[in-house]
Amino acid sequence: MSGRVEDLLRELAPQVLGVLVRRHGGFDACEDAVQEALIAAALGWPVDGVPANPTGWLVTAAQRRLIDTWRSDSARRRREDAVSASVGDGPVPDEDDTLALLTLCCHPALNPPSQVALTLRAVGGLTTAEIARGLLVPEATVAQRISRAKARIRAAGGRFGDADDETRLPAVLQTLYLVFNEGYTASSGDALQRVELTREALRLTRILHGLRPADGEVTGLLALMLLTDARRAARTRQDGALVPLDEQDRGLWDAAAIAEGVALVTGSLATSAPGPYQIQAAIAAVHDEAARPQDTDWRQILGLYEALAVLAPGPMVTLNRIVAVAMVRGPAEALEQLDAVATDPALVGHHRVDAVRAHLLDRAGDADGAREHYRRAAARTLSAPEQRYLLDRAAGTSTRPG
Repeated sequence: MSGRVEDLLRELAPQVLGVLVRRHGGFDACEDAVQEALIAAALGWPVDGVPANPTGWLVTAAQRRLIDTWRSDSARRRREDAVSASVGDGPVPDEDDTLALLTLCCHPALNPPSQVALTLRAVGGLTTAEIARGLLVPEATVAQRISRAKARIRAAGGRFGDADDETRLPAVLQTLYLVFNEGYTASSGDALQRVELTREALRLTRILHGLRPADGEVTGLLALMLLTDARRAARTRQDGALVPLDEQDRGLWDAAAIAEGVALVTGSLATSAPGPYQIQAAIAAVHDEAARPQDTDWRQILGLYEALAVLAPGPMVTLNRIVAVAMVRGPAEALEQLDAVATDPALVGHHRVDAVRAHLLDRAGDADGAREHYRRAAARTLSAPEQRYLLDRAAGTSTRPG
């Protein structure tokens, strides 16, 4: 399949699914029908050419497959007749149902892994195999997650048209951020990044921002993704090894993405009450605007982490704030604070606790302690690039006096 057709199908998939669900209900059956229509288009369009009205073509094809499905069930004959009468080649409504789809995929009856898989499938237009590759889980696992997710939505009475339900928006944003983070720093596997996931999360968040441009947190999330992804080219060496922030070639950073992200977060903070994504975007902006590592305004970053810890406390916020404490007040105070939180059940056994402790001990001049904790962190991470980086750091400390 050509890249142009693939991109077009991915763009149209949520719109077509939205039309079908709005007309006929039954998310799971509609989603299956749309997938079959997308496959038919992927096979036919590169040969026959893209139709003049690709959305209408897909809607018609998906509706016919939906009818075929119902036609095979004699008990549903009456519904088939009713639906058949409503199917035609009429105009496709201009209404964009992407947000409603995102909301439905983030139904509270689903756990986060299921929300992520269903969002990538239904809204992102990724195949089961693509999702499995992106998340580094077996294809059968993804298929099972999607199948169970659709069943749970059906059992929970999930309905289309909840796009204005403000209570669902945090789950939508969290799902998009989970997808982005898994792509930006893969939790396991040989590659540090999975670009297809970060690109998809950015694309979907752009769509969401287009639908809700005045929402500060939607804007903040888009800014955060842009400002973080702007460093992607500098994060790995040619052999895939991880490059820490203070050692990156800042000339490789994406200046256009940084400018866009800074403008977005600056505008949203001026017009909206600050939220967790806006604050994280502001932190990313401070890093990105420093021409050299030593130019980084760590006092401002520490202040932002203090605010974030109040608004959205969490284990990673705690660890990142402690790193900022070390940069402002020195490693000794940061180590004391790390000791105080290390027994938190959310942090016990996490490789990042050992990595942060190793970094702080390294800065404090305790080479033996740093080496030990770099090795502990390496043994606990499931990411091969992170493991190589941590072992390299451990080896580096061995040359210093203990």
